[in-house]
Amino acid sequence: MFLLQNKISTYIIPFVLGLTTSFSLPPYNLFFINFLTFPFLLIYLIYNYKKGKVTSFKIGLMFGFGYFISNLYWITNALTFEENFKPLIPFALILIPLFLGSFYGVATFLSSFFSLDKKFSSVLIFSFFFSLIEFIRSFILGGFPWNLIAFSWTNNINFLQILSIVGTYSFNLLSITFFLLPTVIFFNYKKTTKLIFLFFIFTTLFLNFLYGSFILKKNNQINEVNLDFSIKIISPDIDINRYFQNEEIEKIILELVKISNPNELEKTVFIFPEGVLPNIYLEDLKNYSYIFEKNYSKKHKIIMGINSKDDIEVFNSMVVLDNNLNILDQYNKNKLVPFGEYLPFENLLKKLGIKKITQGYGSFAMDNKRNMINIDNINFLPLICYEIIYSGNINKTNSNFDFILNISEDGWFGNSVGPIQHFSHSIFRSIEEGKNLIRSANNGISAFINSNGEIIEYIESTEKGVIEIKNFKQSKKTVFSSFGNKIFFYFLLIYITLIFFLKKIKR
Repeated sequence: MFLLQNKISTYIIPFVLGLTTSFSLPPYNLFFINFLTFPFLLIYLIYNYKKGKVTSFKIGLMFGFGYFISNLYWITNALTFEENFKPLIPFALILIPLFLGSFYGVATFLSSFFSLDKKFSSVLIFSFFFSLIEFIRSFILGGFPWNLIAFSWTNNINFLQILSIVGTYSFNLLSITFFLLPTVIFFNYKKTTKLIFLFFIFTTLFLNFLYGSFILKKNNQINEVNLDFSIKIISPDIDINRYFQNEEIEKIILELVKISNPNELEKTVFIFPEGVLPNIYLEDLKNYSYIFEKNYSKKHKIIMGINSKDDIEVFNSMVVLDNNLNILDQYNKNKLVPFGEYLPFENLLKKLGIKKITQGYGSFAMDNKRNMINIDNINFLPLICYEIIYSGNINKTNSNFDFILNISEDGWFGNSVGPIQHFSHSIFRSIEEGKNLIRSANNGISAFINSNGEIIEYIESTEKGVIEIKNFKQSKKTVFSSFGNKIFFYFLLIYITLIFFLKKIKR
């Protein structure tokens, strides 16, 4: 009976800890939970790792399973649009969190190779492997850096200003370390030492808060630059189910025109989201040129997401058009969503009758170029949908630019936490790159965010509307934008040095 209870606790306790930790993420933002769950997770690992490496792996796996099943349940909503996908919902609900949870299992597994004890070195070891595995998760098999622990701070903009120096992955490492520091209460230290550790936590967090406050105040003193044109961010809130009903394209275009409310005398750039016209290709859009010619003038440019194709391949594209629908610029998506936009192992899965979730049977092609979109000497860095979630190296040409431009279709998330989680990445990218960010989303949050991650204006995911930009504050290049994710590896080297130093002192 005791053995059975012990085995059950190996699964239940870390699962509950992971489930609880998920409420630190958007939209709940209860970051202080992590100061409880992470210390208990480490203590539980310390008490159990000698039972074997498999036990250590299970502890991390179940923590990750609880964490991801709570915050990624919305993935199953994308399987509800077509009948042949619905039987896959139970598998997606369980297997995806299990797969992602296995990364945390690897983190606890690797940690168990070291002599985990009630010493500060255990905090560094756990933080090192946990953050390293989260980094690997962000790139392996295309990568999925969704809901890193660092996103617990999303609602605390002052604390996030350090991103401009260290970036998301280094901040993730530091966050995990600080969340673990209360563990010293249970360690074999004198009361004075424990108080010093706790004082260090509060002092460091307070200093980071002051630094963030200083940066935000400094940014408010920067003079705004007037644009030679207006930018209109369009949030149409067109129900994604309408796409599968093959609704008339003309009707949707007229609806977009009405929302954008163009003034023929005002020089304007209209930004429409990804996927607003999914039933046609860019090459077919010319059939509706009469609508654009009638409603938009030569003073207008239109940026929108639409599928395009050449003789062989199909792309998910962002295009710049004039009022005659002439293509002035085009960007083809670099990072595609597995199963959403392309099928891994396509030849095999096609034989089993499986297709990508978005319309059409063939996979989209992946481009490898990300050039700036230039409009009247203002440079936009284009990112389509979840390309916004990748930290580092989004500026492939290392060119100077003024705005990050992100268009998205968030209807796949349904009425869930998904759109808010997706939006939170925009805040992180704007601070890292030190650039203003424009986001136009259908069924998602559209917004204008400044270079410090402050939301200047936004439109809720359930609302139609327009955000108009006539000026912005220019900012300088950040440390992170110059060095990228190399900074994370510098931090890892520091942690390795500290771990070996502390182990040597112990010996």
